[in-house]
Amino acid sequence: MLPPETVTAIADELAAAERDRTTVPLLTARHPGMTVEDSYAVQNEWRRRQVAAGRRLVGRKIGLTSKVMQQATGITEPDYGAVFDDMVFENGSVVDHARFSNVRIEVELAFVLREPLSGPHTSVFDVLRATEYVVPALEILSSRLEMAGRTIVDTISDNAAMGGMVLGGNPVAPDAVDLRWVSALLYRNETIEETGVAAAVLNHPATGVAWLARKLAQHDDGLAAGDVVLAGSFTRPVWIEPGDTVLADYGRLGTISCRFH
Repeated sequence: MLPPETVTAIADELAAAERDRTTVPLLTARHPGMTVEDSYAVQNEWRRRQVAAGRRLVGRKIGLTSKVMQQATGITEPDYGAVFDDMVFENGSVVDHARFSNVRIEVELAFVLREPLSGPHTSVFDVLRATEYVVPALEILSSRLEMAGRTIVDTISDNAAMGGMVLGGNPVAPDAVDLRWVSALLYRNETIEETGVAAAVLNHPATGVAWLARKLAQHDDGLAAGDVVLAGSFTRPVWIEPGDTVLADYGRLGTISCRFH
């Protein structure tokens, strides 16, 4: 394990990179013995400082849950990060591109919990029982670390590259549709860039949420009632430039859009 002062120094470095819209060199290149547990220690320290500074935790994101995302990053295991209230945008929002670094968009489903969810044996069925509704979401990725050569340790430390999310479309009860077959068309500037089906997320998007609850239990943590959980992308990330307009069409679950300036 990294010494506490090193964990704190890395958390400070990443906080400064987020504030200044810069990127820092890969952590694994500078700390070759760094482990997954070290990276979650960094993320937890970073999160603790954000809460102390007045940011409000509203949920979590799960990353790297589909083959397309694992192939896009070269990382083969999921990770998770924190979602704060100032990261959540309404459908149709105009988003400041300069707020983020290495900006990309992913297509996802968000689970909004009616009940707390925790424990090492959480199942898909527990997730479905605890969920109030599921809603389309776009995740805005923002990497505060160099992109080339990243490992799971780097991405976890960087809050799983969470930048923001746009919620919209048509919220549905988790048993109102077959969530495995929810599909989406992702347009950038009126051109289809990606398509996908939610079953790409571990065969069922609720599987990702169950994985998260079990993983959080290992760190004596859990999900609270009202939390928003991004279940993971079922398309590859699409790079975004200033001036781009993004729209995702989820069929009967409606559309969700934003524009970057």
